[in-house]
Amino acid sequence: MKPQVDKKDQLLMQLAHYFITVENYTPIVVNGVKNEIWLENIEAPYRIVRINANYLHNTEQFNFDLFKIKNIVKQVKKKTLSFHIKTLNILLDVGNTVKPIEDKRIDSILLDFNKNIKQNKDINTLYPELKNNLIEAKDSIEFVINVTNDINNKTARDNAEYDRIFKKKKNIITHSLIIINLLVFVIGWLGILTNSFNLFDILILNKGEVINGAIYKLLTSAFTHEDILHLLVNMYSLFIVGGQVESFMGKKRFTAVYLFSAIIGSMLSCIANGMDGYSLGASGAIFGLMGSLLYFGFHYRLYLDTALKTQIIPIIVLNLAVGFITPSIDNAAHIGGLVGGLFSAMALGVDNHSTKSDHINGIICSTVLFLFLLFVLFFLK
Repeated sequence: MKPQVDKKDQLLMQLAHYFITVENYTPIVVNGVKNEIWLENIEAPYRIVRINANYLHNTEQFNFDLFKIKNIVKQVKKKTLSFHIKTLNILLDVGNTVKPIEDKRIDSILLDFNKNIKQNKDINTLYPELKNNLIEAKDSIEFVINVTNDINNKTARDNAEYDRIFKKKKNIITHSLIIINLLVFVIGWLGILTNSFNLFDILILNKGEVINGAIYKLLTSAFTHEDILHLLVNMYSLFIVGGQVESFMGKKRFTAVYLFSAIIGSMLSCIANGMDGYSLGASGAIFGLMGSLLYFGFHYRLYLDTALKTQIIPIIVLNLAVGFITPSIDNAAHIGGLVGGLFSAMALGVDNHSTKSDHINGIICSTVLFLFLLFVLFFLK
């Protein structure tokens, strides 16, 4: 006689299989729970789906169950830097006297594991694809094997995607930008030392010259540096931050973010510094890369939550704070570059995470920002 899977366990596995393989949820490891499965998808309407096979025989137990959910969700909020998380609580074994209590952040669905789930109106209204994607359980051993294989295959695909994104790559664009900056610096100083030309005067940023036709300086100033210390600090930052962004987002998106951030930073710098102000350096573009890294890290915060909280955000805040208390630092370029990098990264998107609305919002924000700064720079004198 073949061993049989308990009906409750069977339903638990069917639901887990559906949410993982069809709805793209990922299992969460929660310590101290039994007969429960916790799943997470930060892009879904229900960020967390919890499936509970434990028996709840009265309303008091149900209330305590909600309390337990809220405590676990608080931990997830901290990990994913989230303010609000909508949770779907699926209960498979509930007594007849239990009356579900409405909660703003937790929707509960009561299922009867002895009845056909395809006839449950609540869950099939939320997930109309469930009926057609519920794995059958005719043979218990085959059922367990199929569920395990499908979930393992999904996990393997997720791991392959993770490796593709995070594996070390050749950062050709980052290294090329560093070489260009070094060449501009060397050529500029050779011109000064030989009294033949002053490349810095040609490339440096000044509002008066920009509005009089030298628009190219909005970009060329990002490849010009005042002295060797200024150059080395920016190139080291570009090597560290640029290497990560180019690896994560790809060469084309990296280049677009860098150039757009440099221009936006220069535009805000001109506006803030006025007609007599001068500015130069790659820091505005580098802040743009940090803005794009912030956007990327938000979408991959399940993997980068520690880096976001202990490295990316603190570095941005610290550098901006130093800029505010140091008169010689052009913090307007930093802020402009940061915002430009964030918006352009949103417009370009993150593979397998950004939605069509994200792209559209990013394009709108980037366009509005550029046109607004353009108007202020050239028409509000």
